[in-house]
Amino acid sequence: MVKATFSLGRVAGIRVGVHWSVLFIVVVLAVGLASRFPDVHPGRPPWQYWLSGILGAVVFILSLLAHELSHALVARRNGVEVDDITLWLLGGVARLRSEAPTPASEVRIAGVGPLVSLLLGVLFGALAALFGTLYGAGPAVETLAWLAGINILLAVFNALPAAPLDGGRLLRALVWHKTGSPLRATEVATGAGRALGWLLTGAGLYLVLAGAVFNGFWLVVVGWFIIAMASAEGGQAKLRELLSGVPVRHAMSPDPVTVPASLTVAQFLTAPEFRYRHSAFPVVDEEQRPVGLVQVRTAAGVPDVERDSPVTSVMIPVGDIPTPRPDDPLVHLLPALDSSPAHRALVVENGRVVGVVTSSDISRVTSWLASFPAGRGRAS
Repeated sequence: MVKATFSLGRVAGIRVGVHWSVLFIVVVLAVGLASRFPDVHPGRPPWQYWLSGILGAVVFILSLLAHELSHALVARRNGVEVDDITLWLLGGVARLRSEAPTPASEVRIAGVGPLVSLLLGVLFGALAALFGTLYGAGPAVETLAWLAGINILLAVFNALPAAPLDGGRLLRALVWHKTGSPLRATEVATGAGRALGWLLTGAGLYLVLAGAVFNGFWLVVVGWFIIAMASAEGGQAKLRELLSGVPVRHAMSPDPVTVPASLTVAQFLTAPEFRYRHSAFPVVDEEQRPVGLVQVRTAAGVPDVERDSPVTSVMIPVGDIPTPRPDDPLVHLLPALDSSPAHRALVVENGRVVGVVTSSDISRVTSWLASFPAGRGRAS
């Protein structure tokens, strides 16, 4: 999963981040548009070409944000929690904490993205026609027409029935509805995704050999991305199937050593009970309630002159860490654990920490379950 380089804050309560590659896309689009305008509309001041190009690139990125934000808002209305949205080189990703609960909700969540892009395309097309009639052709009208075309193209491409595209989600919902099996539905959608990815990769290689190096290169990149994401989605679906019915308590390390919130960083680093055991420890208050998680590496990076500060100053707050209960389904913890800063969860019961779950713990349970034939070895 791509990680945000910097944050844009929150939109409708959802964190929005931007990967550095978005700057590359903005520059490429702005330069491409600004370089094209003089041939189509000669005789204008250069600043008009560049202003139109830059604004066109920025509005396109905002269109991608609107597309992903629509997914996130509809997901939230359908009971699916949203971690964040990240814009990057190949578009945007809305990271959801769980799957859609029903095929119908899957249709709503997936279908709204292409619909928003299509509506934006129609809106920009109408504005281009309006301003073209009132003021005549020019860079601004050309930019609006380009935004109309690119958003409609985005809607059509995303509607292709192949994972991880929105159309793949719609295909998955249809197969899920027909078969009653989310796993079978995912296999069909991801198989279609890999087929589309190889088709785009082959077409890209052909264009490269034919001399259209730039266009061919982008098709290869997009094809490779679709193959990788579809394969990852298929693997995650099989993992969810394997872990279905397994509670968190069967994966957690029970009775973890905790760190009092009153401890200083120096005391934490020198106390014998915190040395050579784990790389992170839950931090608790006087009533043994969890307040965060402190990593040894982070604490060790504090300068000597600042180590008299409390350990709470370098911990990850409990609000940024998953806190499942022992009997919660382990499968629901997977996306939250992946997005956790420390890739750990604090298992809480009656307000106290009773265990810790790491990615390694889940791998151990998965390996154990996979070692049994289907239908045997299931934790109960």
